[in-house]
Amino acid sequence: MSKNNRIQQLFQQRDPDHKIMSLFITAGYPDPAQTVALIRELESSGADMIELGMPFSDPLADGPTIQNASKVALEQGVHMDSIFGMVRELRRYSEIPIVLMGYINPVLRYGLEKFFQTASESGVDGVIIPDVPPGELPELTGLTDTCGIDPIYLVAPNTSDERMKTIDEYSRGFIYCVSVTGVTGARDGEEVDRSVRKFIQRVRTNVTKNPVLIGFGIRSHKDAMNISKEVEGFIVGSALIDVIDKYYPHEDWIARAGSFVKALRSGEKTEIAE
Repeated sequence: MSKNNRIQQLFQQRDPDHKIMSLFITAGYPDPAQTVALIRELESSGADMIELGMPFSDPLADGPTIQNASKVALEQGVHMDSIFGMVRELRRYSEIPIVLMGYINPVLRYGLEKFFQTASESGVDGVIIPDVPPGELPELTGLTDTCGIDPIYLVAPNTSDERMKTIDEYSRGFIYCVSVTGVTGARDGEEVDRSVRKFIQRVRTNVTKNPVLIGFGIRSHKDAMNISKEVEGFIVGSALIDVIDKYYPHEDWIARAGSFVKALRSGEKTEIAE
């Protein structure tokens, strides 16, 4: 399978009843040497796609859980080249779609052209850079096209109809639908549900080119199924990192993370999913 088709093929081959489950983890957290092993466990436990966070010292949209994961990863020396190394190692074993997610500062420091070329060569499929709105950095659009990297953008409840249409035009792969305004973090299921109901139909009306994954606040199978009814799938980050944080460095912390993911997928009760 060619690298630049992994995300598209994931959605093209999706059974209509199957919700795509994308999982966010911070590269190098809690142990850089075990990031690849963790991703392989998440995939075998039901993950369809992985969003690999690029740790940054001054995050804007991350809550305490992901802020701490970034801090720990940076303290352990994680940097852009080591992240690309993780992806290259993973590609020895897996064809799961990989999306790098993070802020523009580290990307610019690394070099915009160098970043996208190395990402492509390493086996990265898409990028999410939340603090670069569509069209603000024209070079980014050109490089994603040239390097075969899907540029993925976000819509939120406060995104206007016209803006959603623009974001849909600039995006490729999928649209990241933010279920609630504010920073990342697991939230009360009813809060998420109320927020989603108010604007998901608007998303469906204005986003016609790309599939939609919904995230921010999902912590259980019930949450995931409730808010992804009208879209192609869901994204879980903070709740997974909370589980990792709870059990690391227990010797079976990776297996426990996998059990949580299996429960997200199936709804079956486990000790850690409750």
